[in-house]
Amino acid sequence: MTEITDTTEVPEPGGSSEGKKPRKGGKRAKKGPMARLALFYRQIVAELRKVVWPTRQQLSTYTGVVIVFVIIIIALVFVIDYGLTEVMKYVFG
Repeated sequence: MTEITDTTEVPEPGGSSEGKKPRKGGKRAKKGPMARLALFYRQIVAELRKVVWPTRQQLSTYTGVVIVFVIIIIALVFVIDYGLTEVMKYVFG
């Protein structure tokens, strides 16, 4: 039977892990800082190429929706604020 322990070690298939040095960072640890920075920027460019960018028409529509929504929220807050101000004037004179 397998013994349950509190360790997070995964046993190596076919033998014990004693005598071997643990890997630190894999392949990334062997590269210098400039190589890692270049890899980072290449990965950014690769991810940005996957993005589906909106067309000009979609962008205009989305912008219009956001502007209308913000105007509605501003009006709602104004009405609530004005109403509460009038109530306070009535209550406290």
